[in-house]
Amino acid sequence: MCSAYWAVLIVLAFAVCWPAATQGSSPGDPGAPSGVKLSLVYDGGAFANATGGARTGSTYTSNLNLQLDVDLGRMVGWPDTIVYLDGLWLQGGLPSSLVGDAQGVSSISAPNTVKLYEGWIQKNFSHNRVSVLAGLYDLNSEFYQLQSAGLFLNSSFGMGPEFSQSGVEGPSVFPDTALGIRIALKPVENIVIRTAVLDGVPLDRPNGGRGAFESGDGLLIVTEAAFLDRPPLEGRRPSQRFRIGRQAMLGEYDTKLAIGGWYYTAAFDDLSETQADGQPVQHRGSSGFYALVDRLLYKNPAHPEQRLTGFLQAGIGDNRVNRFGSYLGAGLTVTGPFEARSTDEIGLGLAYARNGSHYTRAQTAQGVPVENAEKSIELTYLLQPNSWLALQPDVQYIINPNTTPALSNALAVQLRFELTF
Repeated sequence: MCSAYWAVLIVLAFAVCWPAATQGSSPGDPGAPSGVKLSLVYDGGAFANATGGARTGSTYTSNLNLQLDVDLGRMVGWPDTIVYLDGLWLQGGLPSSLVGDAQGVSSISAPNTVKLYEGWIQKNFSHNRVSVLAGLYDLNSEFYQLQSAGLFLNSSFGMGPEFSQSGVEGPSVFPDTALGIRIALKPVENIVIRTAVLDGVPLDRPNGGRGAFESGDGLLIVTEAAFLDRPPLEGRRPSQRFRIGRQAMLGEYDTKLAIGGWYYTAAFDDLSETQADGQPVQHRGSSGFYALVDRLLYKNPAHPEQRLTGFLQAGIGDNRVNRFGSYLGAGLTVTGPFEARSTDEIGLGLAYARNGSHYTRAQTAQGVPVENAEKSIELTYLLQPNSWLALQPDVQYIINPNTTPALSNALAVQLRFELTF
């Protein structure tokens, strides 16, 4: 009943807002002061586990996003103020149920539901040097993100599992977001410092209900400092199209270095240590750190759109209360691999998620064999035929799925596509 209710609301919003959003929206049209932009984005993925893993087989998964962006400066005269709403309809199967992996072979896969995914208001001050955002917010839209890593479809390349699988139901990221506030500062050119304070548990609760800032939730506090080297715009051809999924419309840079940390204020049970009465030892607070590097390695002087970039992700989690104690991700991305395909991208990435010592001890104590880490090797190719369509064939080889010796290495293939209106 709840899903049907949200589906009706999304369809009605689309029907009501579409005429206003599209009227006079062409570039340079003087009759376009409304400041309303409506987008409909459909991501689909045909997936097959060819060998190994939990079982061979195929499935299809998809997301439908209805996104409403309102510029209140143009609409009602409130300068540098934006309202954003994103309704999400999750449909289809779960590829990881076939592979049996822990990191997530598909970044759009989640249990079927219809929900308000994001809903926030943002106000910028001091000539856009200070930005304040409040509402239902996806951390990964700004934190723990890299241009090059955004090409890949394995979930760990968006946010490492040492962070994405922390807390009660994970932090405020896809598909479950939480309420909070984010403050961003730009003290000097090409340096951005962000801090977010959010409910420690997403709005959609593990018991199937909904709630915010309930007793015991605690807070999640995240801080990141990013240092960027951006090329001059002169002579550069802007990208024809955004990437699939994460990193959409991310501004180009030649180098990005980011360091971040996170802290939950709630209490969590230890994974292996117990008290005298047999109950788990409780720890007040849980934290972790990460570092990110993304760098332009080569650019063809004759064809500047042809580029080779490389990235590294490294994270350390709280292995007392979280499964993954550390994560390492790395990859290479080639943009414009062929002169006739200047906006295509090809990438090779490795994601390495290592179990923490407390999780390993708990499994061993229960007589469950466990490997140290799960590794995923991904080869992917993004084709962008036009402004509204993207196609992405993808191959992943997962070593030690779910770090379970009983599961053999898996070979997974998928074809992702995205339609934007």
